[in-house]
Amino acid sequence: MTSKTKRNNLHLVEIPKELFDKYVEKKHPEANFLQSSTWGEVYELTRVKTFLFGLTESTTSPRLTDLQGVALAILKTAKRGRYLEVPGGPLIDWSGDFATLQIFIDSVRAVAEKNHCVFVRMRPNIPDTPANRAIVKKLKLRRSPMHLHAEHTVMLDLEQSDEELLTAMRRQTRYDVRKADKLGIKVDWADSEKAFRDFYKLHSETAKRQGFIPSSRRFILAQHQAFGDLARIYTARYQDRILAQGLILLRFPEAIYHEAASGDEGRKYPGAAALQWQVIKDAKQLGLKRYNLFGIAPPNSPNHRYAGVTTFKTGFGGKQIAYLPAHDLVVKPIHYQFVHLLETIRKKHRRL
Repeated sequence: MTSKTKRNNLHLVEIPKELFDKYVEKKHPEANFLQSSTWGEVYELTRVKTFLFGLTESTTSPRLTDLQGVALAILKTAKRGRYLEVPGGPLIDWSGDFATLQIFIDSVRAVAEKNHCVFVRMRPNIPDTPANRAIVKKLKLRRSPMHLHAEHTVMLDLEQSDEELLTAMRRQTRYDVRKADKLGIKVDWADSEKAFRDFYKLHSETAKRQGFIPSSRRFILAQHQAFGDLARIYTARYQDRILAQGLILLRFPEAIYHEAASGDEGRKYPGAAALQWQVIKDAKQLGLKRYNLFGIAPPNSPNHRYAGVTTFKTGFGGKQIAYLPAHDLVVKPIHYQFVHLLETIRKKHRRL
């Protein structure tokens, strides 16, 4: 069978959770929780429809070796229109056979049309390079006016020793970590439902104080329910006062600093630095290979809403990564023009 014939036999089909996760683990070590069946479960628990797709020659019982690419797609309904979201994906060989890529994109378009979507928004976990931009341009994907899930991030290599990690930190960050130890700041974690409910309260208070939109209680609790003991609430305390909290997701080979909260005295004491250092040490003990601090401002963007956390997160050293920004596959061109204008205005207003 020729490669052209094989391409003609490829189909996008829904696949079981176990097969999806196994393929991601075996073929795409760069992937994170955004392309996992567990992240799909989080949305299903909040009554949002999701799909686990696989590109394969078999339409009945696909096997691991049959798969040419996969994608978790989330069907979102907003006032501006319905759309499919593919965060951190699709997971496919973007530098491989272009015809296979085109089949994947065309197949996703068909799913979007069937579900009355205006567009498909995707943000692959691939570097932002001229070559990758040329590929998405050739696929006729359009640069999205909005970002999608941590397009810039900081990644720590957890296969280094504690001393190497400390040495790589910014001087002030290293000082804060050691000062926290001298002050007796304690960091612990819990994975109970109560811990997540308590975290939501502080997360909401932090959002009001700092001016960002918090995650809903339903969404926070859904992460607890779906991830189970792979989701933890870390808390830094000084004399029984909460200084900082973090919702940490553990998904091999990565730990992710997904949500944050801080107490009224969080700025007075280095609780946030102590919390991060404890997460790093715990993740190393669990055998995880990297720590994703998940979300910083783009370079040379001092007015970006993430500029403040960028200074904090980059203080831990690590590698700064720029992923290819979100791109849209336009399904309904006229309606999409309205969406594009609305989101462009919103992006400017929110300093995204």
